[in-house]
Amino acid sequence: MLKRLGRSAVVQEAAGSLLAGYIRLVRATNRWTFDPPDLHDRLVPELPVIVALWHGQHLMVPAMKRGDMPARTLASRHADGGVNAIACARFGIGAVRGSGGSARKSARRGGAQALRAMLDVLAKGESMVFTADVPKVSGRAGEGVALLAKLSGRPVFPFAVATSRIKTLDTWDHAAINLPFGRGAAVLGDPVRVERDAGPEALERARLAIEAGLDAAHERAYLAVGMQWTRRGASRAAAEASPHA
Repeated sequence: MLKRLGRSAVVQEAAGSLLAGYIRLVRATNRWTFDPPDLHDRLVPELPVIVALWHGQHLMVPAMKRGDMPARTLASRHADGGVNAIACARFGIGAVRGSGGSARKSARRGGAQALRAMLDVLAKGESMVFTADVPKVSGRAGEGVALLAKLSGRPVFPFAVATSRIKTLDTWDHAAINLPFGRGAAVLGDPVRVERDAGPEALERARLAIEAGLDAAHERAYLAVGMQWTRRGASRAAAEASPHA
């Protein structure tokens, strides 16, 4: 019965609206810094771009979007993907439905169709923002992000958002629930570019560069709010967080 309720359009709409409202609350009640300070302007000459995230660290990303930068996200076909898509829509972010994984799972989840749809989105001048992890394998970028960069010719920008007050869940991605009334930081990493004629070795180098860029961006974001970033999606408070948190 709970699964059926979760698939209900009415329930998903209500949950998505509540989630968007919570994200706005956290955005409004934290003191934010940006690294670099002009991170949005840095993206303008590169648009459209691919923005890569780590799963479980992406709650506040929709609230970082600037209004003049059209973007879409990749949302799974599951009920939670529907809720996330509705929440993102409240921030002007559309959704492409589907997810990756192994060839068999990707076919079932709509991975191939999603890749084609994302290529169409980028070709129309809209950016794509989505998590880079292999499904259920936190902290390992999948090949799909690098492949999308190759086929589209668009750069990949690692991106991280952290807050000084969080609740870390006991999930596969150690999901961080950002809390109100603290400090927040958003960090944009250096772009990773993939040549259109890139072979398997070049794609693997790009995949590893995206992983390293995501870890570096999260390390900077967490440090900025007095926290310590730990590899593979887990986050822990620094031994002595800033008293101004």
